[in-house]
Amino acid sequence: MPSLERCPALVLNADYRPLSYFPLSLWSWQDAVKAVFLERVDILSEYDRVVHSPSFEMRLPSVIALREYVAPSRYPAFTRFNVFLRDSFRCQYCDLRRPTPELTFDHVVPRSKGGHTTWENVVTACGTCNTRKGNQLPHQCGMHPHRAPWRPHTAELQENGRAFPPNFLHDSWRDYLYWDTELEQG
Repeated sequence: MPSLERCPALVLNADYRPLSYFPLSLWSWQDAVKAVFLERVDILSEYDRVVHSPSFEMRLPSVIALREYVAPSRYPAFTRFNVFLRDSFRCQYCDLRRPTPELTFDHVVPRSKGGHTTWENVVTACGTCNTRKGNQLPHQCGMHPHRAPWRPHTAELQENGRAFPPNFLHDSWRDYLYWDTELEQG
């Protein structure tokens, strides 16, 4: 039987779509149970695991949907991770996909030359390319990003996140998640 910590609940918006694909919108079993008692969510699927008190018993929710729709913000926060997600974890100079620990972000126009830390001036770079480009403008070093940086909409990041399924997906979640992975043929 899985430990309680291995029983998170997939959280869907009131339209039955995940609040987020990357990171996947998950709540701890405690938060899910609390939301059920506060009548803020509907249970769509459950684990076989049961929790109980002296007077109550319930199966842990594995998929829950919010009762009230939460409108996603139009633009995501400007974070290092979201820049990597926008660029699909791919260095914009050598075009190779790298694990997150090997990635940095690069100011296309260096800050020392008037560049700003904004969506429109920062791209994902591997350490090697970032060091090679250094404090130069793209035309000075002959290194131009494969795609010009832009401020993405939240929907773009959600779509990119679908290409990177997490290591663990409970079977009860599969009907609510749509990953860009090959489906089993039977």
